[in-house]
Amino acid sequence: MKKIAWLLAFPLFASPLSAADLMQAYQEARDNDPVFAAARATVEAGREKAPQGRAGLLPSLSLSGNTVWNDSEVEPQGGTRVKNQYNTNGYQLTLSQPLFRWQNWVAYDQAKLQVAQAEANFVQARQDLILRVAQAYFDVLYASENLSAVRANKEATAQQLELAKKTFEVGTATITDTHEAQARFDLVTAQEIAAESELEIRRQSLQILLGRMPENLAAPRKDAVLNPPEPNRLQDWISAAEKDALPVQIQLAQAEIAAREVDKQRAGHYPTVDIVANRGKAKTFNNTAIDSEYSNIGLQLNIPLFQGGLTTSRQREAGANREAARAGLESARRNATLAARQYYLGVTNGLAQVNALKAALISSQSALESNKLGYEVGVRINIDVLNAENQLYVTRRDLAKATFDTLMAQLRLKAAVGALGEDDLARINSLLEPRSVQ
Repeated sequence: MKKIAWLLAFPLFASPLSAADLMQAYQEARDNDPVFAAARATVEAGREKAPQGRAGLLPSLSLSGNTVWNDSEVEPQGGTRVKNQYNTNGYQLTLSQPLFRWQNWVAYDQAKLQVAQAEANFVQARQDLILRVAQAYFDVLYASENLSAVRANKEATAQQLELAKKTFEVGTATITDTHEAQARFDLVTAQEIAAESELEIRRQSLQILLGRMPENLAAPRKDAVLNPPEPNRLQDWISAAEKDALPVQIQLAQAEIAAREVDKQRAGHYPTVDIVANRGKAKTFNNTAIDSEYSNIGLQLNIPLFQGGLTTSRQREAGANREAARAGLESARRNATLAARQYYLGVTNGLAQVNALKAALISSQSALESNKLGYEVGVRINIDVLNAENQLYVTRRDLAKATFDTLMAQLRLKAAVGALGEDDLARINSLLEPRSVQ
C-alpha cells in the first residue's frame, strides 16, 4: 500500500491552550452530547423491563383496611321498628402466588428480548456518536483546508493581477489580461467569503457535539497510510452485515417480541390458577365490641368464557404486527447489505481516488510552473496562468476531501456490520498529529 503524500497544510485556529485530536473530541462528545445522554438514559429504562417481566411470576402481597359506619332500621312483621347504629373496621393481608398464568411467562420472555433490544439500540447510539463526531471533525478540517486553498488562490491571483497591470503599463500586455485577472480576483474574493461562512457553520456543528469548540484540531500526518478493508472481499462484508448489523439485530428482537405477543394474546383464552392466602381481623362496635380473626388459603381458578370478542381481536392485532415486524426485518437486512456494499466501495474507490489526486497534484504544480514560465517568455497568456493556479488549489482541496471521505467510509463500513468501536476511532486518530498555527 503506497503512502499518501500529504501536500496540504491544514490551518489551525487561534488558542494553543484548547487543542484536541479526534479521540479527545469523541470523549468530550460522549460526556456532553445531549443525544447520547438521552440514549444512555433510555437504555437504563430499557433494562428495567427484565425485573418488570419477572414480577409477573413472583408472589404479590397486599394489605387492605376498612372502617364502615352502619345505620340500619329493622321492622319485624307485627313488631316495633328497631334502629341500629354501629361501626365495623378491620384489615386483611393477602398473599397471591401465580401457579399457571401462561401470558406472564410469555411476558417474561418478551421482557428479556426488550432488554436485548435496548442494549442494541444503545450500542447503535454509541456508533452513531462516533460517526457524528468524526464527520463533524473532518468537516471542520475540510472547511479549513478549503478556506486555506481559496486564500492561497486569492493571493496568487492578486500577484498575477499586479503583474498584469505592470506589463500593461509598459506595453508588453493587453488590457484584456488585466480585466481577466481582475475578474478572477473578484471571483476568488466571493469564494473566500463563502468559505469563511462554511467554516464557521462547521465549527458550530462540532461545538454542539462537544459543548465547546477546541481551537486547534489535529490534522492527518504527511506520512499517513490509508489501508484497504480487511477482509478485502466484498461478499464477506455483505454476509456479516446481513446478520450482525445493529439495525438487523434490533429488528430481529422486535420480530421475536411480536411473535411472542401472538402467544401472549392467545393465552387470554387459557385458564389461570393462583394460590391465594388471606389473614385478617374485623371488629364490630354494636353495644359491645366483637372481635373476629380469620385465616384461609386455597386455590383460585379463573376460566375466561367471553369478553365481547376482545381477546380474539387482540390476537388478530398481534398477528398483523408480527407480519409487519417480519417485513421490517427483511427491510433491515436489505438496507444493511446495501450499506456494506456502498461503504466497501467507498473505501476501495476512495483509496484509488486519493492516489489519483496525489498524482494530479504533482502534475498541476508542474503545469502551473510551466504556464508561469510560458507567460514570461510570451507563449502563454495571463488566463492560462490563472487557470493553472486555480486547478492546483482545486486539486489540493479535492485531495483533502477524498481523504476525509475515505476515512469516514472506513468507519461507516465497520458500523454497517455492527463492529464499529472506540478502537477503530483510535486507529484513525493515530493518523493525526498536532499542527502549528498558520
